[in-house]
Amino acid sequence: MEKKQFKAESKRLLDLMINSIYTHKEIFLRELISNSSDAIDKIYYKALTDDSLTFEKENYYIKVILDKENRSIKIYDTGIGMTKEELDDNLGVIAKSGSLQFKKDNESKDGHDIIGQFGVGFYSAFLVADTVTVISKAFGSDEAYKWESTGVDGYTIEPCDKDSVGTEIILKIKENTEEENYDEYLDEYKLKSIIKKYSDFIRYPIKMDITTQKLKEGSKEEYEDCIEEQVVNSMVPIWRKNKNELTKEDYENFYSEKHYGFDKPVKYIHTSVDGVVSYNSILYIPEKTPYDFYTKEYEKGLELYSNGVLIMNKCKELLPDYFGFVKGIVDSEDLSLNISREILQHDRQLKLIAKNIKTKIKNELEDLLKNERDKYEEFYKSFGRQLKYGVYSDFGVNKDVLEDLLMFYSSKEKKMVTLAEYVSRMPEDQKYIYYAVGESIDRIEKLPQIEVVLDKGYELLYFVDDIDEFAIKMMMKYKEKEFRSVSSGDLGIESEEDKNTSEVDDKENKELFEKMKSILSDKVKDVRASKRLKNHPVCLSNEGELSIEMEKILNSMPDNPNLKADKVLEINVNHDVFKSLKESFEKDEDKLKLYTELLYNQALLIEGLAINDPVEFTNNICKLMM
Repeated sequence: MEKKQFKAESKRLLDLMINSIYTHKEIFLRELISNSSDAIDKIYYKALTDDSLTFEKENYYIKVILDKENRSIKIYDTGIGMTKEELDDNLGVIAKSGSLQFKKDNESKDGHDIIGQFGVGFYSAFLVADTVTVISKAFGSDEAYKWESTGVDGYTIEPCDKDSVGTEIILKIKENTEEENYDEYLDEYKLKSIIKKYSDFIRYPIKMDITTQKLKEGSKEEYEDCIEEQVVNSMVPIWRKNKNELTKEDYENFYSEKHYGFDKPVKYIHTSVDGVVSYNSILYIPEKTPYDFYTKEYEKGLELYSNGVLIMNKCKELLPDYFGFVKGIVDSEDLSLNISREILQHDRQLKLIAKNIKTKIKNELEDLLKNERDKYEEFYKSFGRQLKYGVYSDFGVNKDVLEDLLMFYSSKEKKMVTLAEYVSRMPEDQKYIYYAVGESIDRIEKLPQIEVVLDKGYELLYFVDDIDEFAIKMMMKYKEKEFRSVSSGDLGIESEEDKNTSEVDDKENKELFEKMKSILSDKVKDVRASKRLKNHPVCLSNEGELSIEMEKILNSMPDNPNLKADKVLEINVNHDVFKSLKESFEKDEDKLKLYTELLYNQALLIEGLAINDPVEFTNNICKLMM
C-alpha cells in the first residue's frame, strides 16, 4: 500500500484550513452531510439521462452513526460513490471540487442545485478527527476503495470490500485537550442538534440511531433504553412550499420552532422571487420587544441559507438597522460564498436581496397600518422607537422610507395619529406642524406654552419618547410643512396686532426685563414679554436648534456633554404677578431679585428641569410667605 503525499500547495491549504478558515468546529458535520447530499444528487441527475436507472427517493438517504466506545462518527450515504481515480483526484488535491465540475456539466437540469463548490468542505473533518477514512464504491463499478489520512502527512488508497454503491466517511475523534472538548461530538443529542441547526432542510432523509426509553414488558413503572432509527431533518423547508398549502398555524409554529420569540408574530411575509437574483424568504414582524432589544447585546439579522444549508445564523447585511426587529430566513442559490461557506462575500446579489427585503417590509407595515390599525398600533408600541431611531440615524438619510410609518399622540383625536392624517386636517391658515415635548401626555397637557396653539384650534402632536424631537429635527418638514415646537421663539401664529402689542410691551418694560436678565446672569439668554401665555405667569422658551427637552436628554447620558439650550424667560404682562414685579422694580430691589429667582425656578419646574439650588428656592418661598 503506497502512501501518497498531498501536493505542496494542498498541504499548506490543509494546514491553513484546520487552523484558520473555519471558526466553528461543529460545521464539519454540515460540510460532510452536504457532500453526501451532492452524491445523491448526482445519482438523480444520472437517472435523468440513463433509462436503465430509476430514481426512487425512498432508497436514497444519509445516515450518521455514532460509536462512543471507539470514538468514531460515520457518515454514510447511498449516493453515486467515487472510483479510485476520483478519490485520488478529488481528495488528494484540496480545493478541487468534483461537485463544481458536475454542476457545470449539468447546469439547469430540473432545478436541482449541487451544494458543494469549493472542494474544501471535506477537509473540515480534520477539525475534530485525528484520522479520516473514506470507503467508497462508485455507481457502475464492481470495486470499492478506501482512502485514509491523518492530515498533512498524506494519504493512502487501497482496495476494500463494500457491498453497495455509496460512500462512508469515518472520523476518529480527537482526544480532549485543555482548550477543546471533543467529547461533545460523541453525544448523540449534540450531533442531532448540529444536524437540525445546519442541515435540517437537506432534501434527503438524514437518519440517526437515537436512544429512547420504553416501559419494560410487563411493568408499569420501569423503563429500559432502546435504540430507534429516526429521521432527524425536516427535508422540505416551509419556505419552499406553496403558500396555498400553508395555514396561519404553520407559519406560527415555524416562528415558535425557530425560537424567534415567545409571542405570536403580528404579520408574516412569505416571498418567492425569481429574477436577476432568486430567493425564498419568510419574514416575521414580532408583536413584542425582546427583553434585550435596546441593548448592545441584541444581534439583529436573518438566518441565511444557501440551497437549504444554513450559512449564517445572523446575517445583519440583509436588514437595515431600523428594521432590526424583523425575524426570519432567506434561502438563495445565487449567493457568492467564500471558501469556508461560513462568511458571505459582499456582492451584488446580497445587496439586491437586502433592497427587496427592505421594500417588502415597508410595504407590509404600510398595509398593516392601513388595513389593521389596531395591530399596527400594538406593533408600534413595541418598535415605534426603533423606526424613529431610523429617521434620526445617518443624518436623516432614511426619513423618506420611514416618515409615513411614524405615529404620535394627537391633542385633537386623543389617540395616535400619522403625520399624513395630521396634515390632512390642517386649516388653510396653519403654516406649521405643531408639537409639544414632555415626559408624559398628562405633563404636556399642563404646559403653559400649549395654550395659544390650542386656542387657535390647531392640533398638537405630543412627543413623549426621548428620541422624538431628535428624529423630527432630522426630518425638518413633512409634505413641505415645517415642524414647530410650542416652546420655540417664533410660533408663526401671532397677528400683526399681537406682534405690535408685544413690541410695545417689550419697549415699555425694557429696563425691568434687562434688570431681571442681569439678576439671572447667564442662566437665560433674554427676558421678554410673552406672546403665548394666557393664564400662566411665566414660561421658558428656547432659541436655536437645541431645545430645552433635548438639553435634558443629552445631559442625562453617561458622558454628559453639559450642553445648554438658549433659554428665554417669558413673562405674562397681563397676569397679576406682573404687577408685583413692576412694583418691586420701582420700590424694592431685593424683592425684585426674590421674585425673579422664584419665577425662573417656577419655569424650570414646569419644564421638568432641576433647580440649581433647592435650599435657596425653599428659603425664597419662606421669605415670600413672611
